[in-house]
Parts: sequence; structure tokens; C-alpha cells
Amino acid sequence: MKRTDVRGLLRLAPMAVAIGIGSALLLVASSALAARLQHFLWTWLPGRLSVDTDGPLWIITVLTATGLAVGLVVWKWPGGAGPDPATTSLVAAPSPPSAVPGLLITLILGLAGGVSLGPENPIIAVNVALAVYLGVRLLPGPGGATWAGIAAAGTIGAMFGTPVAAALSLTESATGDKDTPLWDRLFAPLLAAGSGALTLQLLEEPDFSIAVAPYRGLHALDLLTAPAVALVAAALGLLAALAFPYVHRAFHTLRHPVLILTAGGLVLGLLGVWGGKLTMFKGLEEMKELAGDPAAQTVGGLALIIVVKLIALVVAAGSSFRGGRIFPVVFVGVALGLLVTAAFPGVPAALAVGCGILGLTMAVTRQGWLSIFMAATVVGDVRLLPLLCLAILPAWLLLANAPEMEIHEPAPERAAA
Repeated sequence: MKRTDVRGLLRLAPMAVAIGIGSALLLVASSALAARLQHFLWTWLPGRLSVDTDGPLWIITVLTATGLAVGLVVWKWPGGAGPDPATTSLVAAPSPPSAVPGLLITLILGLAGGVSLGPENPIIAVNVALAVYLGVRLLPGPGGATWAGIAAAGTIGAMFGTPVAAALSLTESATGDKDTPLWDRLFAPLLAAGSGALTLQLLEEPDFSIAVAPYRGLHALDLLTAPAVALVAAALGLLAALAFPYVHRAFHTLRHPVLILTAGGLVLGLLGVWGGKLTMFKGLEEMKELAGDPAAQTVGGLALIIVVKLIALVVAAGSSFRGGRIFPVVFVGVALGLLVTAAFPGVPAALAVGCGILGLTMAVTRQGWLSIFMAATVVGDVRLLPLLCLAILPAWLLLANAPEMEIHEPAPERAAA
């Protein structure tokens, strides 16, 4: 076992703190701009035009126009908008700094326009690109992989308002010299994650919890119900992963990014008409609305929401919109849990929702600790943690050798001018 390089860790510390703070500030700024544009598109402008935003015309028009706008940025903006996100994981290889403006623009357009993706992948890509570019110039010793890990941790910490999510994610993906103690490898990333989380908490109050009846305590039947719900959720996520390459291939037969993304926006608009505005956008506010009045939805209505949202996620990611998949699948997990409790009233709502989130997040991210964290955070009941840790095991066996929701052969994104 190597000795801890205390001086080296102390040299990294100021940069790690700065990266964490900067990651949070970029996340807050891009989210604020997206919220303003969303208000313009879905409240101010239709109000001036006396248009019903729940009507088919407005939903299809805005989402198709969003696809066209994102496609133009991907095609013509200097530096593009990074690689096709269908070919990358949550933390991908660093993009060149020239891609940062395009990534931010396409992220803001997608969030505001109602695309069924979250901010996580693009904002992590932006922060990683900037951290690697600046880090290797200001302090070249650690190398690009170290700076990328620090930036990813800072962004995840800021996104969820706690360094715990980053720590759990890092324990599954931490690389480097295996003779180096784990906490040496986590030192700088955790500094960044903590700094990012505290910065976000100073600027706004992150809240991912939903209104759901608290868990009543362990009953024998829960030992069967929890893994059963998690398995169903994982199977739904696996179906999305299996369909993903076919959807991606179908859209990319159009070859040109403007055509691909405009077609994707049109399909998302049609799905939005089918499932309603509740199935649009990243899903954070929508899952709170759904859980706030579960009696407003029938079992059939919840089933429709689940199907439409999953299809919308696959279409959005498959047609190369810039965005992440965690928030949409968490929404689907909430809807699945509510469906289970509506169909079987004896099942505790907290357990059903938590295991729904657990299985779907696991299927899409393949990160077990992050999946448990998301389930526990949204439900907000630590008494569920033992059951969640048990329920994830059969879901993992189902998913262990299954295809991931990622394309391993990149499709060309930029057409010749």
C-alpha cells in the first residue's frame, strides 16, 4: 500500500474547491436561463397569442422548433455540441473547450422546450471540459483524468445538493492506481463535491422528495414486494435499453443533424399530445405534481404516463438531444410505484415508489449506489434503506449481462456544409 502524498493532496485542494464552486455556478446559471426561456415559450408567448399550451398545435410546434434549433447548433455552431450523447455515459471523455458553448445552448434549449431529458450529462460534460483544459495548464502533474473526476464529482454534488451522491458514484467508477488508498483517490473529488453542494445550498434549496405516505415499518410481505417491484421496474428499463439502438439507427438514417433532431422534436411533440404535458420536460417538477395528487390518475392513466415517458426518453436520447436520463427515469419510477399502490392498495406507497425508482435507475445507469441514493432521497425515508439494498440484488442479476442504454459505435453527427 502506497503512503499518502499529503503535500500532493493539499496542492490539489484549492483547485478542487474552485472546480466544485464553478460547477455549481454553471449548473445554477444554465438552469435559471432554461427556466426563463421555458416561461417565455410556455407562458408569456402563448398568453400574448391567446394559444392553449395544452393543445396539440402548440406542443408539436414548440418541440419541433426545439429540435430544429438544437440541430442547427449541432450542425453550424463552431465546435458543435460535443459527441452524440447516445454514445457516451454519464461521465465521458473530455470534450474540447470549443464544444462548451454549443453544449450549454443545446442543454438550455432542450430543458426549456419540453424535451424528456435532464441536465446531468451536458452539464457534467461542460464542467469536465473546462476543468481539464484549465487544470492541465495550471497544475499539469495530476493529469486530465484526475481533473475530469474532480469536475464530475463537483457537478454531481451540486446537482443533488449533497456530496453523498458523488461519493457513492465515485466508489463504483474510481480508477487509478489500485495500490493507492481509496480515500486518497476520493480526497479531491469529495472536496469538489462538498464545495459544489454547499454552493448550491447557498443559492437555492434543492428538494427531490415527493409527498408520499411514510413507510409503516417492515412487514413480512414487504420482503417479497420490494424485489418484485424492483424487478418489474428493471425489466421496463431493460426494454427501453433494448429498443434504444433501433430507435437511434432509425433517426440516424436521416444522416443530417438538423433532420435528425427536427424529426425527433416532431415525434416528441406527438408523444406530448398523447401523454399530456405531465410526460414532458425533465420530470422533476412533474413527479411532484403526480405524487401530490395520485387520486387524479387511474391505473390506466398511470400506465399510459409510464409508456409515453419511457418512449419519449428513448426518442429524445436516440435522436441526439443533449440531456441526461436520470431525472426522466426517476419520474417513471415514481409513476410505476403509484400504479402499484393504485392496483394493490395494501402495498406501502413509499416502498413501491422507492423500488420503482431503484429498478429503473439501475437499468439505465447501471450504478447501484446511485440508484439506492435516488430512491431513498425521493422517498425521504431512511427506514427503507435495508429493503432497497436487498431489492436491488435480483434486479442486478437481471441486468448483469444485458445491453446498456448506450451506442458503442458513434454515428456521424456533422454533415458536410
